[in-house]
Amino acid sequence: MTDDEKEFRNTRGWTRPASAALSGALAGFAALATAELVSAAVRPQSGPVVVVGGAAIDMTPAAVKDWAIRNFGTDDKLVLQLGVLFVLAVFAIALGMAALRFRRTAAVGVLLFGAVGAAAAISRPDSNGLSDALPSIAGAIVGAVLLLFLAGRLALRGPAPDATAGQGWDRRGFVVAAAAAAAASTGAGVLGRALNGSSGRDAVASRDEVVLPAPVSAAPAVPRRARLRIPGISSFTTPNDDFYRVDTALVVPKVNARTWRLSIHGKGVRRPLSLSYDDLLRRELIERDITLTCVSNEVGGPYVGNARWIGVRLSELLSECGVLPPSRGGPADQLVARSVDGMTIGSPVEDVMDGRDALLALGMNGEPLPFAHGFPVRMVVPGLYGYVSACKWIEDIELTTFDDYDPYWVKRDWARRAPIKTQSRIDTPKPFARPQAGPVMVAGVAWAQHRGIDKVEVRVDDGPWQEARLAAEDTRDTWRQWSLAWQAPKGGHTLTVRATDRTGRVQTEKRARTIPDGASGWHSVVVTVD
Repeated sequence: MTDDEKEFRNTRGWTRPASAALSGALAGFAALATAELVSAAVRPQSGPVVVVGGAAIDMTPAAVKDWAIRNFGTDDKLVLQLGVLFVLAVFAIALGMAALRFRRTAAVGVLLFGAVGAAAAISRPDSNGLSDALPSIAGAIVGAVLLLFLAGRLALRGPAPDATAGQGWDRRGFVVAAAAAAAASTGAGVLGRALNGSSGRDAVASRDEVVLPAPVSAAPAVPRRARLRIPGISSFTTPNDDFYRVDTALVVPKVNARTWRLSIHGKGVRRPLSLSYDDLLRRELIERDITLTCVSNEVGGPYVGNARWIGVRLSELLSECGVLPPSRGGPADQLVARSVDGMTIGSPVEDVMDGRDALLALGMNGEPLPFAHGFPVRMVVPGLYGYVSACKWIEDIELTTFDDYDPYWVKRDWARRAPIKTQSRIDTPKPFARPQAGPVMVAGVAWAQHRGIDKVEVRVDDGPWQEARLAAEDTRDTWRQWSLAWQAPKGGHTLTVRATDRTGRVQTEKRARTIPDGASGWHSVVVTVD
């Protein structure tokens, strides 16, 4: 048997459709790897997966976003990126199959998908213009050329050595080309990922250099009785690594504090300011314990945390700029904070300047802000949900009005104003726990920032409300722990909790979704006592 006959017989076990699918997948892989490498020369946020994922976030209805946060938590961004990659893989494989008959058309399909990535890159709020489109364009060109090349190796050639078997194709050439393409793409992707990882080194170094000055106004020590020693209850101070993170950034911005600046301008600003990070460090800093809550937090949900923040009073900066709140005749009623990633968050000027400890925070729990929580500077405003107050990676503050401008979340059907609702949560026992009959400690946390918690009550099944023991209060801007010793009888039971804030308002039983201004209702857990 000749070598040609042997090669042709081997092609029968290596089907052209499978090879075509592989060629499409390799073309897609090469496109992404090239884009990753080119994005290292532009900026990490310009990669096609990031820009397409960001565009998907922007176009996703608020209810779907809320569902993703509820079901995937802080992994929602990973799930989105995996979803984008899955769609890209399916699309690439389909184009590879199509290339068996329509090589040029399939290559055009790759280019069109690159055009989608380029358009998404240019349309992002933080876009740097055409340069952000380069990774998607370069990746698409490489992917299209590779698909044409691999599809050429799959083209049928002359009659088979035994004329009854039909035509053969260049299996050996395809395998060599595919292996070379896979190796080159892997190398480009690894190099691009390494370069993108190193692009934030200056930012990391700038954070490492920071030494937070002692605050002029230090937070008082947390009262000893504010921390209950009960297994299962949330820690009074949430460690940075455990603090919730809910935002739209697929890539955490790494901002160099040495070059960072903040601008304050807009309506009623008689003296605009431009401040560096060192300018803020040289100012009088204050330190406060403040509990933050995400508006996407369901009743009993995890998106609430308490930390010790250090920063500059935002009201003092605004006063230096000549800003007056509306109650004193100021023309601006909305403060729009802009992040380096293009996020816009609108806060009521009256709330920011009413005497509460609204901060431009520089530190969190005794260290410079972690990158994931806004380094170098973020906003913290007690009593307001994060989407109307807690701008991370802030770089611009504009004074305007609610009538003149709708920030990011307001455009997506969330309320313009959103004070935090009075809420409480049972931390222990957990849902569906099986404690032993007898003494069972029921415990958790309650919060009503800037109002304070006055009372927490627990109900077992349909019995009477029993007042829980409150831990000592740190400040009215922090949550309070609570506990109730329950003599648990055997059987299934439902435990329900409600809180009363310092205004005398009892937490409502009425269930409401997180949209448009935060969830409401009583938290309950079902347990079986053995």
